[in-house]
Amino acid sequence: MDVSYPDQPWDLHGDASAGVFLVPLRDLPSAPPPGFRPVTVLGRAVVTTAFFRYREPSPLTYGEIMATVLVRRGLRLRVNIVQIWVDSPASLAGGRELWAIPKDLAEFRGDPTTSMEAIGIGSLEVGRTVSVPGWVPTGFRTAQARGARAVVTPVSGRVRVGLGRGRWRFEGPLSWLSGRRSLLTMAVHRFRLRFGQESA
Repeated sequence: MDVSYPDQPWDLHGDASAGVFLVPLRDLPSAPPPGFRPVTVLGRAVVTTAFFRYREPSPLTYGEIMATVLVRRGLRLRVNIVQIWVDSPASLAGGRELWAIPKDLAEFRGDPTTSMEAIGIGSLEVGRTVSVPGWVPTGFRTAQARGARAVVTPVSGRVRVGLGRGRWRFEGPLSWLSGRRSLLTMAVHRFRLRFGQESA
């Protein structure tokens, strides 16, 4: 795709909501990256879905929905993004080329901390949440397949988060999650994340 995008790292700002699900391994839409296996709880994979709205001063501003699976190599935990859609061609190109993240395009409406929809893919309505005071530090690494190897990318930052209930609905390419009840929903009222690392 002949679209320009910012160099990494991307300093991202915005808000989000995420739900956690336990899903049978047979229902996962793809295999883990080379050298990794899913983390299981009671024989089920730990899946997180999330809506994001990236806002200024992010280098790109756009909406996003994703589904991830928690994976491991030995004791090292990683987040594998198995499906993801954005409404920014620049984000799509950068995600694929920099970090092997399989982004596709979709249309969005709404705000992730109240009500948001990815047209033909999924939607979320957030109920009342209880806020955790202050900024909470966060850090993890993604692991994505690129051919026969895994691309591992660091993510770090801070979030302001609340815990509550969410009504998730899935369809189309996310229908493998349809009808499942989330264990919890987290509303991230603000985040500051650095995705990627300085180029050598």
